[in-house]
Amino acid sequence: MRPLLIIFFVIITLIILKIFVLDSNKSEQNPKTTSDNSAQIRRNPSKLPVDIYIANEELNKNVVFASGTLVPNEEVEIKSEVSGRLMKLNIKEGSYVKRGELIAKLNDQDLISQLKRLKFEEELATQIEARQNKLLAINAISKEEYDMAVNKVNTLSADKEFLEIQLEKTNVRAPFSGKMGLKNISVGAYITPAVVIGTMVQTNPIKLDFSIPEKYSSKIKVGQLVLFSIDGDDKVMESNVIAVDPKIDEDLRTLKIRSKSNNSDGSLLPGMFVRVEVPLGNENLIMIPSQAIVPILKGKKVYVMRNGKATEVEITTGLRTDEKVQVESGLSIGDSLIVSALMSLKENLPVTVRNVIP
Repeated sequence: MRPLLIIFFVIITLIILKIFVLDSNKSEQNPKTTSDNSAQIRRNPSKLPVDIYIANEELNKNVVFASGTLVPNEEVEIKSEVSGRLMKLNIKEGSYVKRGELIAKLNDQDLISQLKRLKFEEELATQIEARQNKLLAINAISKEEYDMAVNKVNTLSADKEFLEIQLEKTNVRAPFSGKMGLKNISVGAYITPAVVIGTMVQTNPIKLDFSIPEKYSSKIKVGQLVLFSIDGDDKVMESNVIAVDPKIDEDLRTLKIRSKSNNSDGSLLPGMFVRVEVPLGNENLIMIPSQAIVPILKGKKVYVMRNGKATEVEITTGLRTDEKVQVESGLSIGDSLIVSALMSLKENLPVTVRNVIP
């Protein structure tokens, strides 16, 4: 029993020595550190350190980015106006065709024979009208008989003109200069006005169709310069706006734009996907880091440091770049925008500045 008591008193003695001797020595060795930590705790007991960005105006190139599609300047499906058997097809697929050049020829033998008969009848009617005119001069016939002869001549002339028009319709000609597509029929086929002989396109100049958000509709004008590039080629090409759709797409809330570009080298083909840049001029805009924006149910918000506290501010955004977003309303120049610890922030939370982001 006595050895146990001795061990117990030794343990108690060691504990007392640690508390009053060793801890006292540590405090004497680091009195400044302990004092500083205590002072900082008393000074900022619950302030959250954050990084801030001072809102300011920046000279920004106002550019709208969009995607578009190249379309032909002119495009038409070649069809015949009349029915008949195809006698000649002057199509070299992919070749250039001049305006008015013969593309296809239909059988016209029946029309030629009818026209020949009408010419004989018209010639005879003209001779009869001449004789009737002489007889009318000596009152050998009545005016009515002469008028009938004149009417016969005029009627045959109109019939001949109609047949000549029908005969010309058997010749299918190019409506404009351009390239022929792939043919759909061969010589000997019987075609009707519903049959597509082939497609013809004009690719110089070439048109570009694209859409921009409706909020930029007031900034786009006819004649405005548009830059674009195609996949696989970093070359930036130019085109000019030739038309603006007079209405907004109700589903997409976008405005359709059409521009025209030179394509003399034929490198641009209809249907190509293009990346479009629409310069809208330089403006002084309030641009903030995109990571500072917090999406909410009714829009977007940011946190601003005011009087040492975090304050929620709803904003309206505009243009977007790789790193920054334009603020159209909600912020003022000089506002201290909080850009860190956003998940820990709430309204009126005390904060302190850790870093100022340039």
